[in-house]
Amino acid sequence: MFSFEPLFKTTSVKPSKQQRMQEADLVAVPIPVLCEFVWVLRRGYKRSVPDVSDAIHRLMNGINVVMNRPAVEAGLSVLAAGGNFADGIIAYKGDWLGAEEFVSFDSKAISILQSQGTRVRLLS
Repeated sequence: MFSFEPLFKTTSVKPSKQQRMQEADLVAVPIPVLCEFVWVLRRGYKRSVPDVSDAIHRLMNGINVVMNRPAVEAGLSVLAAGGNFADGIIAYKGDWLGAEEFVSFDSKAISILQSQGTRVRLLS
């Protein structure tokens, strides 16, 4: 059964809310919610990349949780390489939509995605 408690120690989730999540038939987690979740954990709570990755994987492993798992894995891959979770998702979704390359002003994102085999173009 999924538990919010191991996600991060400073959680303010009350047991009754946690129990409601566990008992729900379905917990849908949209990609923008995960992007915000990662941003808050990294910037607000100053959590490490491994802690954030662990939190996302714990959420993904919830038996009643649904999300775009391939997109999330793409985001986690870029995050683990030192980049931005959202950039990984943007690149994945662009590819899924048929884009031929990832285009950005962000040279770090370009470098990471290129090293992962994505066709990229840096705008100046």
